[in-house]
Order: sequence, then C-alpha cells, then structure tokens
Amino acid sequence: MLDTVKKDQTERMEKSIQTLKRDLASLRAGRASPALLDKITVEYYGSEMPINQMANISTPEPRLLLIQPWDKSSLNEIERAIQKSDLGLTPSNDGTLIRIAIPALTEQRRAELVKVAKKTGEEAKVAIRNIRRDANDEVKKLEKDGDISEDEARRAQEEVQKLTDRFIKEADQAVEAKEKEIMEV
Repeated sequence: MLDTVKKDQTERMEKSIQTLKRDLASLRAGRASPALLDKITVEYYGSEMPINQMANISTPEPRLLLIQPWDKSSLNEIERAIQKSDLGLTPSNDGTLIRIAIPALTEQRRAELVKVAKKTGEEAKVAIRNIRRDANDEVKKLEKDGDISEDEARRAQEEVQKLTDRFIKEADQAVEAKEKEIMEV
C-alpha cells in the first residue's frame, strides 16, 4: 500500500516538473524557439488548434522564427493569432510563410521575465507541497486504519519528505537555468 502512495506521489510530482519546464520553455528568452508559440491557438475551420499542428515552425537564425503553414489559406489566421497573443511579437506575412523577428530584450523586460519565471517556479513548488500533504494524509489514514505500524508511517513520511525535497530542488534548478538564459545578452 505504501508503494502505491509513493508511486502516485512520484508520478504527480514528475508531472508538476514537466509542466514547469513546458511553461518555462514558452517564456521568451531573447532567442527564437518554436516553444514560444506552443500556447497560441488559431481558429481553423471552427475549432481552436495549436500553431504547431497547422504549420512547420523552424528557427533558421537565432533571432528568427519561420512558420510555414501546410494549408496556405490559414496564413492570415495564424498571423492574427500571433498578433493577439501576449508575446509582443510582430509577424510579417509574405504570402507563403510568416517570419517573426525576435527583438533583443531590454534590461527591464528581462527583469520582468525573470519575475514571471520565478512565479511559475513557485507555483510548481506549491503544487509539489500539496502532493506531499496528500501523500502524508494517506499515510496517516493507513496508520489510523491499522494497515501499517507507527514506525512504518514515520518512515513513509520521511521518504515522502525526501522525494519532495528532490523535486523542489529540481524545480529550483529549472528556474535558475531559465533565469540565466533570460539574463544572457
């Protein structure tokens, strides 16, 4: 029973870290990355679709994104969706593909992005701590029901704490790496 609690906790914490890394990847860091466009959806034949499912996205240069839609008729919709997004990027459409020049970040904008990255990291750590609380509650319930002894419950809670510490450290490292990437000129 303790194994299932530990396995569940580990899986949920890994998902939190994956979500954190995906969210950090979509933060603009001065250089072009196809992950910047991951959160942008486009109205296409009556349904919302992510850009990466409608087009080929490439980075031929460090500060340039090229979007080549598979269906040329979706070009204007993709351009509009990028303009409406909160990325602050201006796409240029040449009839067959969209170019997005990624401007250099100002020092003020870098500081704002670092704050956003830290906030995202803190949210992930809160999620991890909530998972720890759930696991500890489950261990206490098992102990109360008489399924495990007091010593086993204490050991299980120590293991839960070690796992939590490991994932919190991983979240901190991911945020730190993104912060360095953002501050890199």
